[in-house]
Amino acid sequence: MNCFTTPWGEFELARFPEDPRDPLRAWDASDEYLLRHLAGLELKGIERSEPVDLSGSVVVVGDRWGALGTALAGHRPTLIGDSFLGRSAAAANLTRNGIAADAVRLLTTRDAVPERIDVLLVRVPKSLALLEDQLHRLAPSLHPGTVVVGTGMVTEIHTSTLKLFEQLVGPTRTSLAVRKARLIFATPDPELVRPANPWPHGYRLPTGVGAVSGRPVVNHAGVFCAERLDIGTRFLLEHLPERRDAARVVDLGCGNGVVGTAAALGNPAADLLFVDESFQAVASAEATFRENLGPDRAAEFRVGDGLAGVPDGCADLVLNNPPFHTHQATTDAVAWRMFTGARRVLRPGGELWVVGNRHLGYHVKLRRVFGNCETVAANPKFVILRAVRR
Repeated sequence: MNCFTTPWGEFELARFPEDPRDPLRAWDASDEYLLRHLAGLELKGIERSEPVDLSGSVVVVGDRWGALGTALAGHRPTLIGDSFLGRSAAAANLTRNGIAADAVRLLTTRDAVPERIDVLLVRVPKSLALLEDQLHRLAPSLHPGTVVVGTGMVTEIHTSTLKLFEQLVGPTRTSLAVRKARLIFATPDPELVRPANPWPHGYRLPTGVGAVSGRPVVNHAGVFCAERLDIGTRFLLEHLPERRDAARVVDLGCGNGVVGTAAALGNPAADLLFVDESFQAVASAEATFRENLGPDRAAEFRVGDGLAGVPDGCADLVLNNPPFHTHQATTDAVAWRMFTGARRVLRPGGELWVVGNRHLGYHVKLRRVFGNCETVAANPKFVILRAVRR
């Protein structure tokens, strides 16, 4: 946990789930830059600006760990985000600092946006597609007097980022860089003619990938590999276990749901659970599942921190392609939580199947968690591993 100093006070902040060994802070220089700008404070090499009027409807998009929402809680902002972990961090940080939970309104990227926005603050996401979709959804709520400010590290703001603000909000300019962070200023143009929102986006899977060959996939903006089937998932699809029993199957970190959908198509008796920490991903998984199996096939779709909240010993098979990035940081913490969660929810004899890059060494982690691990298939880049709950 670290102390975040802002123009509105000092706040103790942590990521979620909190890990005392995690050296990563719950904010960065772009959050600091934005807050100092809002307060009208002078920055090195940049002239002082007037404070931004925050008395109206303030909306913050993509606040990664609740740093902006916590600092601005006195102005009762609305936070819109795609991450369950980010949402949980924001709620925990409010409580940690003695701020009432209702001081900040928490919305997901699937919720309806506020009808009127007077100040729009955008933490530029890693996914350009998610930024595009969110600006499309927010633009009708802007008015000529709306203050629109984006923020991000220099490495996160590209020409394509600024082009989206130009196309979907209005005239756009950037600030000078401060501590490798930059601000984006956009002026809403009521006469702007916007292109149609291309999201959600669909495509058909290639042949040679088992039960889902040639079938449709639905992707909401921001989902991993929304334009094509990634090669790791393809490798897993080519080697999925064949079952014909009433197994409880979990697609853990489901993304667009193609793996769980394949398991359901291959086994009509299977009971499917799709889990991801992204609201966009779970919406995509449900859309993909329904597109292929119709409205009557039972399945559960859950947004959460891995398998937290899923009952012990309820699953027969967990299928997993774990991420090894959280925002810009490379970490194995998510994989560890997924593996330990899988062992907990599996029945004795239940199996975890994992696909990952060979260099990540997941076999070592699985042996520590399960006491066993075998290689199902391997190629020069990927490996599929199987661990059994003894």
